[in-house]
Amino acid sequence: MTPSAYLAHYPEPPTDAAVADARRELQAQQEQLLALSEKITSAEDALAQIVVERKRAVRELRREKLLLEEKVIYTKAYISPIRRLPHELLRHIFLFNFDDHPCCAWVLASVCTLWRRLTLSMPRLWSKIRLVTNQSATADTIRLWLERSGDKVPLDIEIYLRVNGVSNEGSSTRTRPASPTPWLHPPSPPPHYVIPHPPGTAMLLPPAHTPIIVPQSPSHHDSWGSPPPPSSRNTPQAQRNAHWGHIAIFYLIEQMHRWQRFVFRFDRQFPSMSALKSIAGDAPILREFEISCAETIYASEWPWIPSSSPATSMALGKLESLMLHHVPFKWSSPIFKTNLRSLNLRSLPSNHLPLDRIMHIIASNPDLESLTLYFAVALPAILPLVQTSLPRLRELTFGGHYHMSQLADSLVLPSLEILNLDVEARDPIEDTITNLLQRSNNPPITRLSVSYGSTSSSTLYYGPGGVVISWGFLTDLNHLQSLSIGGTPLEPFLSALGMPDEEQTHWACPNLTTVAMKSCHAHSDGIAKLVQLVEARNPESGSATMVNGVIPTRLQHLELYDCATLGQDVIEWLKKRVDEVICTEPSSYVRSP
Repeated sequence: MTPSAYLAHYPEPPTDAAVADARRELQAQQEQLLALSEKITSAEDALAQIVVERKRAVRELRREKLLLEEKVIYTKAYISPIRRLPHELLRHIFLFNFDDHPCCAWVLASVCTLWRRLTLSMPRLWSKIRLVTNQSATADTIRLWLERSGDKVPLDIEIYLRVNGVSNEGSSTRTRPASPTPWLHPPSPPPHYVIPHPPGTAMLLPPAHTPIIVPQSPSHHDSWGSPPPPSSRNTPQAQRNAHWGHIAIFYLIEQMHRWQRFVFRFDRQFPSMSALKSIAGDAPILREFEISCAETIYASEWPWIPSSSPATSMALGKLESLMLHHVPFKWSSPIFKTNLRSLNLRSLPSNHLPLDRIMHIIASNPDLESLTLYFAVALPAILPLVQTSLPRLRELTFGGHYHMSQLADSLVLPSLEILNLDVEARDPIEDTITNLLQRSNNPPITRLSVSYGSTSSSTLYYGPGGVVISWGFLTDLNHLQSLSIGGTPLEPFLSALGMPDEEQTHWACPNLTTVAMKSCHAHSDGIAKLVQLVEARNPESGSATMVNGVIPTRLQHLELYDCATLGQDVIEWLKKRVDEVICTEPSSYVRSP
């Protein structure tokens, strides 16, 4: 209705009588409007009440549905086929899983009440401790693990301690692939490790199938190398960090009689590191023992097993593998007289041993199969070095002081397969290699590494031992499959591996499949020599040229780290000829997919 149509029955202009009629009509309209508003409000309240009641009814129905669904799940679980498996068979299944996943007990114990009861009743499932931890995490994880393993089952322990602090890994602004060397940090923990860490802290997690334990430890900030503020030094968290090692090692030493394998690795010095001094006593079933630090620490003599006096009586009759990196030890300790099969030592710079005492350690273990020694400082021999034969040794790695090459001159290794030499250069290293092989009746060497570990680092005396005058000895290594060299001129090395010239009667290293070069300086024709080498051994079609009835194996893996600027065209060409090419140029790197 329009305003003019509604007001048609009123006179214009309005009279007093018309205004009085309009006012009475207005009052009646307002009363009707108020009544309608009250009816609407009442209807809305009734509707809201109905909605509330219906929602309450729906919630109740949903709650009943959830309860019923839970009952359905429980009933299905009860009648599931696995529920009918005998407990003995279920235990066997757990053990099969345990062989591949050492930390599976944590997962199995969280599936259901039955599985938890069975898992807790099987100490063997808790006998392999695989733990990556830090000082802010509670040491009760170790205590709980040991308690669940019982008191009779042999223990296989691997603990990696990541000491809190700012890592140096992110300091470089340049990204490049890491070259494999024998003197890098101790290996990173593989998958299937339990990783306790403070809740709310960011960290890289292992694959999804890895069980993770998160103890309730508050997060904190601790920058290694700089003392905390005075107000935070006496906080409960700081005290916990300072005593983590003492608590954890105490729990572990209580079970030392059950140690079958003990590996403890840490990346740097930490406040409670002195707790390692208390590792002493008998370990009658211990087969492998390792204490390793990735960095040099400052420590005096420790009254622990590796520093025991010769007269100390200890039960270590089954010890076969020993690895000590950057921790104190004494050459005369009984731990070096257990006829080891594997020995790996990296001494502290403060540990100055003469060569004859290092040789005494070697000679005390004639059944060695793997020997790795790195001494930053080695003194001349006091007593004459005696030629020592290690008939079972398959892998030898020497590094550090230039005197270490004299040890190689005193060894006879008829079964040697892998040889890594990374001693400081003073004399050409090829004489040491040639004499060792001739003295050992030319064993079948399959892997050779010469100064491949520390060419980029400074050394104490003469620098890395990559100086090789002549590569003629390579012609005698017919079984060699992998060759890694560093810090030596590139052209003579590539020429020695290339097509035989008129003076050569056969290919050098005909079975070679892997070549790695690191910090090998090249002249103008270095890149051309590399291309000629690959062209000779990996022709575009067919096989390489036969020389005296021998055709060399094709190269499958080629690595160059900081040797020369090849150019993208050369790199692409190499990728077409070699299966895998890793190239780090002085300013950038390119890696084949």
